[in-house]
Amino acid sequence: MLQDSYRTIKKSSQGIFKDRGSKFLAFAWPVASEEEIKEILDTLRRDHHNARHHCFAWQLGADKILFRANDDGEPASTAGKPILGQIQKHDLTNILIVVVRYFGGTLLGTGGLINAYGKAAADALDNATIITRTIDEVFEIKFPYTSMNQVMKVIKEEQASLMEQDFGNGCRVMVCIPRKNSSSMKGRLQRIEKLIVNNKTGSYY
Repeated sequence: MLQDSYRTIKKSSQGIFKDRGSKFLAFAWPVASEEEIKEILDTLRRDHHNARHHCFAWQLGADKILFRANDDGEPASTAGKPILGQIQKHDLTNILIVVVRYFGGTLLGTGGLINAYGKAAADALDNATIITRTIDEVFEIKFPYTSMNQVMKVIKEEQASLMEQDFGNGCRVMVCIPRKNSSSMKGRLQRIEKLIVNNKTGSYY
Protein backbone atom coordinates (compact mmCIF):
# COMPACT_ATOMS: atom_id res chain seq x y z
CA MET A 1 0.00 0.00 0.00
CA LEU A 2 1.35 3.42 -1.00
CA GLN A 3 2.00 5.82 1.83
CA ASP A 4 0.49 9.30 1.49
CA SER A 5 2.49 10.95 4.29
CA TYR A 6 5.69 10.53 6.28
CA ARG A 7 7.48 11.93 9.34
CA THR A 8 10.78 13.77 9.10
CA ILE A 9 12.56 16.73 10.72
CA LYS A 10 11.85 20.31 9.72
CA LYS A 11 15.48 21.49 9.69
CA SER A 12 18.95 20.45 10.85
CA SER A 13 19.63 19.93 14.54
CA GLN A 14 22.52 18.92 16.80
CA GLY A 15 23.13 16.83 19.89
CA ILE A 16 26.02 15.77 22.11
CA PHE A 17 27.00 12.98 24.48
CA LYS A 18 30.19 12.67 26.56
CA ASP A 19 31.70 9.61 28.19
CA ARG A 20 35.14 9.19 29.80
CA GLY A 21 36.76 11.93 27.76
CA SER A 22 35.22 11.03 24.39
CA LYS A 23 32.85 13.53 22.80
CA PHE A 24 30.10 12.36 20.44
CA LEU A 25 28.73 15.23 18.36
CA ALA A 26 25.49 14.37 16.55
CA PHE A 27 24.17 16.17 13.46
CA ALA A 28 20.74 15.48 11.96
CA TRP A 29 19.51 16.74 8.56
CA PRO A 30 16.36 16.37 6.50
CA VAL A 31 17.50 14.91 3.15
CA ALA A 32 15.89 13.83 -0.13
CA SER A 33 18.58 11.84 -1.98
CA GLU A 34 21.78 9.84 -1.61
CA GLU A 35 23.61 12.60 -3.53
CA GLU A 36 22.61 15.11 -0.87
CA ILE A 37 23.72 12.71 1.86
CA LYS A 38 27.15 12.31 0.23
CA GLU A 39 27.62 16.09 0.06
CA ILE A 40 26.79 16.50 3.76
CA LEU A 41 29.14 13.67 4.75
CA ASP A 42 31.98 15.15 2.69
CA THR A 43 31.47 18.55 4.32
CA LEU A 44 31.41 17.08 7.84
CA ARG A 45 34.57 15.08 7.25
CA ARG A 46 36.34 18.26 6.15
CA ASP A 47 35.00 20.31 9.05
CA HIS A 48 35.86 17.61 11.63
CA HIS A 49 38.99 16.14 10.05
CA ASN A 50 40.60 15.67 13.48
CA ALA A 51 37.80 13.39 14.70
CA ARG A 52 38.45 9.64 15.03
CA HIS A 53 35.15 8.44 13.54
CA HIS A 54 32.28 9.81 11.45
CA CYS A 55 29.51 7.24 11.93
CA PHE A 56 26.11 7.65 10.36
CA ALA A 57 22.74 6.24 9.40
CA TRP A 58 20.06 7.39 6.99
CA GLN A 59 16.63 6.40 5.74
CA LEU A 60 14.85 7.56 2.58
CA GLY A 61 11.37 7.31 1.09
CA ALA A 62 7.91 7.08 2.56
CA ASP A 63 8.03 3.28 2.37
CA LYS A 64 11.32 3.30 4.34
CA ILE A 65 12.93 0.52 2.27
CA LEU A 66 16.10 2.54 1.56
CA PHE A 67 18.41 2.83 4.55
CA ARG A 68 22.04 2.42 5.56
CA ALA A 69 24.12 2.31 8.73
CA ASN A 70 27.91 2.83 8.78
CA ASP A 71 30.28 2.20 11.72
CA ASP A 72 33.28 4.00 10.14
CA GLY A 73 35.89 1.85 11.89
CA GLU A 74 34.10 1.29 15.18
CA PRO A 75 33.38 -2.37 16.11
CA ALA A 76 30.60 -3.84 14.00
CA SER A 77 27.07 -2.68 14.88
CA THR A 78 28.20 -0.42 17.75
CA ALA A 79 27.66 2.92 15.97
CA GLY A 80 25.60 2.94 12.77
CA LYS A 81 23.03 0.48 14.07
CA PRO A 82 22.13 2.39 17.26
CA ILE A 83 21.94 5.62 15.24
CA LEU A 84 19.56 3.94 12.77
CA GLY A 85 17.65 2.56 15.73
CA GLN A 86 16.85 6.10 16.88
CA ILE A 87 15.62 7.03 13.40
CA GLN A 88 13.33 4.01 13.32
CA LYS A 89 12.21 4.43 16.92
CA HIS A 90 10.89 7.89 16.01
CA ASP A 91 9.38 6.56 12.74
CA LEU A 92 11.35 9.04 10.62
CA THR A 93 12.47 9.02 7.02
CA ASN A 94 14.24 11.35 4.58
CA ILE A 95 16.75 11.92 7.36
CA LEU A 96 20.50 11.59 7.92
CA ILE A 97 22.19 11.48 11.32
CA VAL A 98 25.97 11.64 11.64
CA VAL A 99 27.75 11.19 14.96
CA VAL A 100 31.34 12.47 15.04
CA ARG A 101 33.55 10.99 17.76
CA TYR A 102 36.52 12.73 19.28
CA PHE A 103 38.42 10.01 21.13
CA GLY A 104 39.19 10.78 24.77
CA GLY A 105 41.86 8.13 25.36
CA THR A 106 39.71 5.53 27.14
CA LEU A 107 38.12 2.55 25.38
CA LEU A 108 34.40 2.36 26.08
CA GLY A 109 33.74 -1.25 25.11
CA THR A 110 30.87 -2.54 22.96
CA GLY A 111 28.13 -1.59 25.40
CA GLY A 112 29.59 1.84 26.01
CA LEU A 113 29.79 2.59 22.30
CA ILE A 114 26.23 1.44 21.59
CA ASN A 115 25.00 3.63 24.44
CA ALA A 116 27.05 6.65 23.38
CA TYR A 117 26.10 6.65 19.71
CA GLY A 118 22.45 5.97 20.48
CA LYS A 119 22.23 8.74 23.08
CA ALA A 120 24.03 11.28 20.89
CA ALA A 121 21.60 10.57 18.03
CA ALA A 122 18.65 10.72 20.45
CA ASP A 123 19.80 14.12 21.71
CA ALA A 124 19.90 15.49 18.15
CA LEU A 125 16.33 14.28 17.61
CA ASP A 126 15.22 15.70 20.96
CA ASN A 127 16.45 19.07 19.70
CA ALA A 128 14.72 18.69 16.31
CA THR A 129 11.22 19.65 15.22
CA ILE A 130 9.47 16.56 13.86
CA ILE A 131 6.86 17.21 11.18
CA THR A 132 4.52 15.20 8.96
CA ARG A 133 4.71 15.85 5.23
CA THR A 134 2.10 14.93 2.62
CA ILE A 135 3.25 13.10 -0.50
CA ASP A 136 1.94 14.89 -3.58
CA GLU A 137 1.84 13.97 -7.26
CA VAL A 138 1.96 16.37 -10.22
CA PHE A 139 -0.21 15.97 -13.30
CA GLU A 140 -0.33 17.78 -16.64
CA ILE A 141 -3.86 18.00 -18.04
CA LYS A 142 -4.64 18.97 -21.66
CA PHE A 143 -8.20 19.56 -22.80
CA PRO A 144 -10.36 21.59 -25.22
CA TYR A 145 -12.09 24.81 -24.16
CA THR A 146 -15.43 23.00 -24.20
CA SER A 147 -14.27 20.84 -21.26
CA MET A 148 -13.06 23.75 -19.12
CA ASN A 149 -15.92 23.73 -16.60
CA GLN A 150 -15.80 19.95 -16.15
CA VAL A 151 -12.03 19.90 -15.59
CA MET A 152 -12.02 22.79 -13.13
CA LYS A 153 -14.88 21.21 -11.19
CA VAL A 154 -12.90 17.97 -10.76
CA ILE A 155 -9.73 19.83 -9.75
CA LYS A 156 -11.60 21.80 -7.10
CA GLU A 157 -13.52 18.83 -5.69
CA GLU A 158 -10.40 16.63 -5.50
CA GLN A 159 -8.49 19.39 -3.63
CA ALA A 160 -5.75 19.72 -6.25
CA SER A 161 -3.64 22.89 -6.41
CA LEU A 162 -3.06 24.71 -9.69
CA MET A 163 0.67 25.15 -10.40
CA GLU A 164 0.58 26.37 -14.01
CA GLN A 165 -2.09 27.17 -16.57
CA ASP A 166 -1.93 28.00 -20.28
CA PHE A 167 -5.03 28.81 -22.29
CA GLY A 168 -3.34 29.67 -25.58
CA ASN A 169 -3.58 26.94 -28.21
CA GLY A 170 -5.98 24.70 -26.35
CA CYS A 171 -5.93 24.40 -22.57
CA ARG A 172 -3.16 23.02 -20.39
CA VAL A 173 -2.85 23.03 -16.60
CA MET A 174 -0.38 21.53 -14.14
CA VAL A 175 -1.83 20.47 -10.81
CA CYS A 176 -0.40 19.13 -7.57
CA ILE A 177 -2.56 16.75 -5.53
CA PRO A 178 -2.12 14.62 -2.41
CA ARG A 179 -1.31 11.06 -3.41
CA LYS A 180 -4.38 9.72 -1.57
CA ASN A 181 -6.62 11.68 -3.99
CA SER A 182 -4.64 11.19 -7.21
CA SER A 183 -6.30 7.97 -8.43
CA SER A 184 -9.78 9.40 -7.90
CA MET A 185 -8.94 12.61 -9.76
CA LYS A 186 -7.26 10.82 -12.65
CA GLY A 187 -10.17 8.41 -13.02
CA ARG A 188 -12.70 11.26 -13.16
CA LEU A 189 -10.62 13.26 -15.63
CA GLN A 190 -10.15 10.32 -17.98
CA ARG A 191 -13.92 10.11 -18.39
CA ILE A 192 -13.96 13.60 -19.90
CA GLU A 193 -13.95 13.54 -23.73
CA LYS A 194 -10.79 14.57 -25.62
CA LEU A 195 -8.77 15.04 -22.45
CA ILE A 196 -5.16 13.91 -21.89
CA VAL A 197 -3.73 13.54 -18.39
CA ASN A 198 -0.11 12.62 -17.66
CA ASN A 199 1.81 12.07 -14.45
CA LYS A 200 4.69 14.39 -15.31
CA THR A 201 7.20 14.07 -12.52
CA GLY A 202 6.29 11.18 -10.26
CA SER A 203 5.81 11.68 -6.55
CA TYR A 204 6.87 14.80 -4.66
CA TYR A 205 8.22 14.27 -1.12
